[in-house]
Amino acid sequence: MKKVITLVGPTASGKTSLAIELAKRINGEIVSIDSRQIYKGMNIGTAQPSKKEMEIVKHHLVSCFNPTDFISSGKYAVLVAKKINEIKKKDKTPILCGGSGLYYRTIQKGIFEGSKSNFNIRENLEKQYLKSPEILFKKLKKIDKKYAKIVHVNNKKRLIRAMEIYESTGKSPTEHFMKQKLNPTKTIELFTIFLNWERTTLNMRIKNRTSEMFKKGWINEVENLLELQKKQNKKFLSLESIGYKHIKYFLENKISKNEMLEKIYIKTRQLARRQEKWFRKEPVDLYVMMDSLKDKNLYKILGCFLGRIT
Repeated sequence: MKKVITLVGPTASGKTSLAIELAKRINGEIVSIDSRQIYKGMNIGTAQPSKKEMEIVKHHLVSCFNPTDFISSGKYAVLVAKKINEIKKKDKTPILCGGSGLYYRTIQKGIFEGSKSNFNIRENLEKQYLKSPEILFKKLKKIDKKYAKIVHVNNKKRLIRAMEIYESTGKSPTEHFMKQKLNPTKTIELFTIFLNWERTTLNMRIKNRTSEMFKKGWINEVENLLELQKKQNKKFLSLESIGYKHIKYFLENKISKNEMLEKIYIKTRQLARRQEKWFRKEPVDLYVMMDSLKDKNLYKILGCFLGRIT
């Protein structure tokens, strides 16, 4: 099969576990398409695969950039294309795995003209967002009503990136994404599998996984990152991620432990809904509702499509 197997879906849907099992069966290696797992020192809160899992199956683009780094979707797509080629040269099968919709779209549709980030523009937009997310969102609606429908006012990263595209190129995000150029990712054909669960089950999986993260030492992980941020005197953009900023507020005595936990649960459930909404608009080859399947049935179904699963 020439198409690159790609597992997507909402957070806590079981993408990593399935990717590892698939890789074991088809001699594969996994390339992460997760916008947070790429950062060092964020193993627990971003649900990075464990050391044991990475020993069983080789993973790429996990824990390889500093928390200060900003990785645009265009840059990420170039990295993914490079890793896919490296894996194929070893006569192995690349498997993409993650839930970052913008990264997926860039990989699937290509790197776009003007995709490079402008630090000065971004810094100014960051300040605008801190002052009033609503005003910045109104600006986006004014220049691009279509794109504003898929970007929530509370999704800081997406909103700022959308406005950055407009201020850098003079084009609306929708127009920008329509005018793609030839690039390394354009030749990548994907076979996309979307994993999901019934809403109540997914919410319970999110709650259970979050509890496990705290048991593993998520608070200590955030403390270490804050200490490193202070030592380096640099802002860690990655600390704005779900959970990390709420733990930071807790450590600063701005919210109670119960408030912290509740906010993380709510924000993660909201993220899952946004991911579902995003991928409904993307080309998907196979939808899998995990609730109704046993492992052997799942591999049987996938085998019919992929033709290579033993």
